[in-house]
Amino acid sequence: MEIKVLGTGCAKCKKLEEMVREVVGELGVDADIVKISDLNEILEYDIMMTPGLVVNGEVVCSGRIPKKEEIRKWLQQE
Repeated sequence: MEIKVLGTGCAKCKKLEEMVREVVGELGVDADIVKISDLNEILEYDIMMTPGLVVNGEVVCSGRIPKKEEIRKWLQQE
């Protein structure tokens, strides 16, 4: 599974990355977690606000920090 956290490095982006890593650890899934901070790369995902979360190429959330339960649900669906 490939997970991308989109953000320029703000506190919300860092928090999202931390939460994603926690959930991946709790679920024990095999995932590559990549932090994308380059603005041009972020714009390729057509999101209006960061942080953004991309799971296997699909944007599942942007502009807010989701609850851990939401992250867990998205990861379990893959």
